[in-house]
Amino acid sequence: MTNKYSFKVLAERAMERAVSYREGDDNLLSRPTASVQELKALFDVGLPEEGRDGLEVIGSLAMAAEKGLVGNTKPNFFGWVMGASHPVGVAAEWMVTAWGQNAAIFDTAPAAAVAEDIVAGWLLELLDLPRMSSIGFTTGATMASAICLAAARSELLRRIGFDLEHNGIFDAPEIKVFVGEEAHATIFSGLRFLGFGESNVAKISVDEQGCMIPASLDAALKGFSGPKIVVCQAGHINSGDFDSFTDIIRITRAHGAWCHVDGAFGLWARAVPALRHLCEGIEEADSWSVDGHKWLQIPYDSGFAIIKNCEAHRRTMDTSASYLNVAPSESRSPSQYCPELSRRARGFAAWAVIQALGRNGIEEMVLRHCRCARHLQEYLSGEAGVTVLNEVVLNQLAIAFGGDATLKKRNYLTAAVIDEIAKENTSFVAGAEWKGQKILRVSIISQFTDTDDIERLGGSIVRAWRKVHS
Repeated sequence: MTNKYSFKVLAERAMERAVSYREGDDNLLSRPTASVQELKALFDVGLPEEGRDGLEVIGSLAMAAEKGLVGNTKPNFFGWVMGASHPVGVAAEWMVTAWGQNAAIFDTAPAAAVAEDIVAGWLLELLDLPRMSSIGFTTGATMASAICLAAARSELLRRIGFDLEHNGIFDAPEIKVFVGEEAHATIFSGLRFLGFGESNVAKISVDEQGCMIPASLDAALKGFSGPKIVVCQAGHINSGDFDSFTDIIRITRAHGAWCHVDGAFGLWARAVPALRHLCEGIEEADSWSVDGHKWLQIPYDSGFAIIKNCEAHRRTMDTSASYLNVAPSESRSPSQYCPELSRRARGFAAWAVIQALGRNGIEEMVLRHCRCARHLQEYLSGEAGVTVLNEVVLNQLAIAFGGDATLKKRNYLTAAVIDEIAKENTSFVAGAEWKGQKILRVSIISQFTDTDDIERLGGSIVRAWRKVHS
């Protein structure tokens, strides 16, 4: 029965519901209003024997989903480092879905391949990374890091005469991976995907901001004579701070190691002249991972695996078969740079969002978010019992409550504040643990967030704190 309506009618109905969600009167509700049981009841309508009316299906899906959506497209969302899906990117993604392209090889989607090629150049220019680097368009920084680490493994083994692509991993010489002890969880996930276990990973001590201590890295590297990978980070998930890239990469080079930078959101500081000092020396690394759906605001999902050694990148990722045509020399086959042979044409939305924001728009947005973070720190500074634990260098704040109370009491109060803010439901925040204590973590990343939204959040935090400790 779906064929009863033209695509235009169905698309217009879907657009009506999408616009209503993004611009509706309840746009400040940040948390879902339905319970799990209520959502199950809305979705569990039974498997139909015959197809349903298309307009009815679109309406039913919207009605079921909207009560269970998290408001990360809104300016009052601070729970995780999740972008707000730029309106131009969303509109571009509607066209991408309608076009139905499989961005596998050049011949399956020539426009998608060329769009990726052009966007890759723009990204290298924006981030001021080596222009000969290659970029894989993937799902996010998690997969981007896995791609980069896979290329690192292949290249390091090649340098000592081991052909990984021919011999496989099981008889390969051991590679040791050196990471800060507060590296993001996705780095460890990526390493597991590649066959690295805990015994293959050395955790390096960090400072009070969660940044790797270069001297500790140097000492650890001296204790292993085989091939090595060093993973540092641009933008700690709690403090927002940056490793000392100049020192770390100098040490890495002295030990013949591959240096990868996890820059999921922090790498965008590189695109802002006033923040470039945070990334000093980062261009000397061997690979970088960064999200598109965080600070760049590309709709989910979007990430970029950037690798200086293009040959290692292609050798590691390439999928070849007689029926898969080679791209013309002046373009690319996307499947040479990521593990998927069937995937969405991610370059189109990236092209659209970069064009919509421009270099100046990206710079303004990042600076505004950093300014908002400092404003919230100042807003809370006069409230007794509220402590911002980190030095605010970017867009992240780690907040604890209870002052000089016992750790157990501080953890209880912090959790209670988070619960009270959730009940008010005018801003979305979330908790975490950092350095042995519970924190309220604020991530300022939504495209439209400005000072008014920070004032609202600050007021909510103060009201919640005064209520729980009164």
